[in-house]
Amino acid sequence: MKLSNNKILITGGASGIGLGLTEKFIQENNTVIICGRREDILKDVANKFPSVITKICDLSIETDRIELYNWISENHNNLNVLVNNAGIQNWMSISDNDFYQKANNEITTNVLAPIHLTTLFLNLKSMNTIINVTSGLAFVQFSKVPVYCATKAFFHSFTMSLRYMLKSKNIEVIEIIPPALSTDLGGIGLHDGHPSVGDFVESVFEQLKEGKSELTFGLSDVMANSNPQELKETFNRMNP
Repeated sequence: MKLSNNKILITGGASGIGLGLTEKFIQENNTVIICGRREDILKDVANKFPSVITKICDLSIETDRIELYNWISENHNNLNVLVNNAGIQNWMSISDNDFYQKANNEITTNVLAPIHLTTLFLNLKSMNTIINVTSGLAFVQFSKVPVYCATKAFFHSFTMSLRYMLKSKNIEVIEIIPPALSTDLGGIGLHDGHPSVGDFVESVFEQLKEGKSELTFGLSDVMANSNPQELKETFNRMNP
């Protein structure tokens, strides 16, 4: 992937990893479009980075996804990079009364939405790169976030197949595999003490410069490259 002079859509680009990628891509001389549900957060990012283009969109709603694509195709039809970053994480137990509803929301946002967006944006003739953000938890499960882990395992598998399917079309498929980082994913304060988003994004861009297509960092590198016995041992440590 070339790192400059792209037009990039980053879903969930106003916070966490998405915001880190937004800032770095802008620094690398790219045009960045971000979408999210909350207008106030989008405005905050636009105030900090005046060049960023914002679009309110609830990716859990199918019609919003279609409207996002139509808006892009009408106003930014030279978009060439899609970053499927938006995701939600619920800490929950199977005995919770709202377990099914939360699971349904996670599956919709973390799986169905990026698959739908991918199929839509492949209609743009300019599209040449798709970046999917998965997780180290695609490889080792943390039982406090059972459905989140399952969605990321699915998305990792889908990404590998997508890379193969799009090879003949010369569309590059890149997977970003983060570990737990110091963000508000899952709830405020739950990930305090983990590595910073800034350090992670710097590592991601170094790997992009090296031409890598699977980008890991810290613990996610260990998880993605462990053998079955090592994965079992890591699972037991994470789920005592």
